[in-house]
Amino acid sequence: MIEEAILFALKAHGGAKRKGKDRPYILHPLEVMTIVAGLTDDEEVIAAAVLHDTVEDAGVTLQDLREAFGEHTAALVASESENKREGTPAAETWQLRKQETIDHLQTAGRETKLICLGDKLSNLREMRRDFALAGDALWDRFNQKDKRMHGWYYRAIYEILSAEFGPVAELKEYGALWDVLFG
Repeated sequence: MIEEAILFALKAHGGAKRKGKDRPYILHPLEVMTIVAGLTDDEEVIAAAVLHDTVEDAGVTLQDLREAFGEHTAALVASESENKREGTPAAETWQLRKQETIDHLQTAGRETKLICLGDKLSNLREMRRDFALAGDALWDRFNQKDKRMHGWYYRAIYEILSAEFGPVAELKEYGALWDVLFG
């Protein structure tokens, strides 16, 4: 199942690049999958981790995922996907979408929180690498240009995940990266 999910994600993300970079987008879901695989051996959760952005960013439907990977994996991807509010500029809905993610995560199951931890840790790792090169110009590539708002969002996620997982190495790294970027 995991190998099929990797191939599916590779095809879905095609030639997509990371925001503001020439780096292949697929590296992000692969890193998320690797982080999650270090925390669980549940194949459906690991598959959902590599597929987590296919609905939100690659035009895949939940029905496509149900047919290919089953209801549980599709539900996990749905639980990790934002409502992008198509037709409205992303910068206008950024804070609303992030607040919805925080609110949802507070009551989400452990599996969804595992995928979220992998996703956000991967994002923070990339931001840290890019911050070392670009400094505060990094924030210009995002829909939300205010660094403090990113700090607010990632801190709120950290607090929710800490309550669920305690002092695991991945959360210690998350906290250290948050301190470097926003502290």
